[in-house]
Amino acid sequence: MQSNDARILRGAAIPTALTGLIGVGVSGAVAGGQGALGAAVGTVLVLLFFTAGLHGLGIVGRKWPELLMGAGLLVYTTQIFALLIALFIFRDADYLNGRALGFTALACALVWPAAQAWMQTRVKTLYVDTDGPSADGGKGSGA
Repeated sequence: MQSNDARILRGAAIPTALTGLIGVGVSGAVAGGQGALGAAVGTVLVLLFFTAGLHGLGIVGRKWPELLMGAGLLVYTTQIFALLIALFIFRDADYLNGRALGFTALACALVWPAAQAWMQTRVKTLYVDTDGPSADGGKGSGA
């Protein structure tokens, strides 16, 4: 993972985790232990799905940079559908509060892309590969 990718990951994961902690606290106060557990599960699901998606996009960006936009749209759509499936799986679970899971997962799923976009504007990304071969075959611009 490149240092820019790691900074973007940290910049998105930390606010999402803080949002999840707030969700755990509020859900614990409103719905007790089951609410806190549901909010924690929702937070962990979002963090896992979105971290895996960012890692996958990093791989695509290094190998096939021309496919990055399409891959980004596909990864984000897949993540949202995977979260929807997870919400349906945990919907009838007796050991956690489904509403707390859903609301916390929604809040975290909204915070992650916002924080990621904000962090992307702050990271200086090189657009020119200075280590790669030059267009003139490495002869330089001199005679």
